Amino acid sequence: MPDQDQFSATPDLQKQCGVWLDSLAVENRLSRHTVESYGRDLRQFLVFLSDHFARPPALSDIAKIELSDLRAFLAWRRRDGTQSRSLNRTVSGLRNFARFLERHDMPVSPAFSLLSPPRQARSLPRPVAQNDALAMIELALDRTADAWVGQRDAALLCLLYGCGLRISEALALDAQNLPPAITDTSTGTSTGTSTGTLRILGKGNKERQVPLLAVVRQTLDDYMQAAPFSFAPSDPVFRGKRGGRLSARQAQLLVADLRRALNLADTVTPHALRHSFATHLLAAGGDLRTIQELLGHSQLSSTQVYTQVDAQSLKAVYDKVHPRARG
Repeated sequence: MPDQDQFSATPDLQKQCGVWLDSLAVENRLSRHTVESYGRDLRQFLVFLSDHFARPPALSDIAKIELSDLRAFLAWRRRDGTQSRSLNRTVSGLRNFARFLERHDMPVSPAFSLLSPPRQARSLPRPVAQNDALAMIELALDRTADAWVGQRDAALLCLLYGCGLRISEALALDAQNLPPAITDTSTGTSTGTSTGTLRILGKGNKERQVPLLAVVRQTLDDYMQAAPFSFAPSDPVFRGKRGGRLSARQAQLLVADLRRALNLADTVTPHALRHSFATHLLAAGGDLRTIQELLGHSQLSSTQVYTQVDAQSLKAVYDKVHPRARG
């Protein structure tokens, strides 16, 4: 259970905050990242209420909240620089918390159900150019004195770009999740065709199958053969120098270092490589439904945003090279 003392509230409300967050992880099976985000949002709401009431809020105060209070809280967050996407998550979390209290027969203000998320202008994904993605992989191989670490980093980048995985999905892979490699017996190297599929457990514990291309599998094999430890079936694929599972923060720092070394935009992140996978597949003629399945999107609308990226890229090329565009 989360530390109840972290919540600026009376003990009865602190307790319910902790029970709710536990239920999100255990019953709703939300990711740790999502639960932590909801927890931060709730803490900020209670800080706001403490200032609003000039005292720590109690459980009974949740029934007294007015819609104007909730809107004032969102405005307070907005003034603090919080973006629309985070505010939408905040609204979702507060409404979820209110429903949780109602299910457990605790009085809740109807204002929570009336609260609407702010309108959000959907930003387009910013993919990494193919040449830049390949340059990152090449640099990763040479940036460290420990050859196996460079091979690990290159394999991770290849997996993100070549399979479109979320960073959390890639780092959650165990050795037993990798399919058997198909090799050319005369050379001992991968055949250049797909070597099976990865079984990925994505958001909402939804399972999907993602083809593992031979070039990606080869980088994985090179890394795992060079690593200074063996890989039992239940061992993580991507490991730190002490053998533990590589963290998302380590992967983010890796990409940040490569980005600076290559003078790339700040938008180049591990997730941007996933965007690149989708955008480049679409540009090569991939259909939206297939890309949706590969990415693990539950809604086609989440995938359709890449058609806007592709159209935007085509317009940029047209404006650059077409005689009429140049005047």
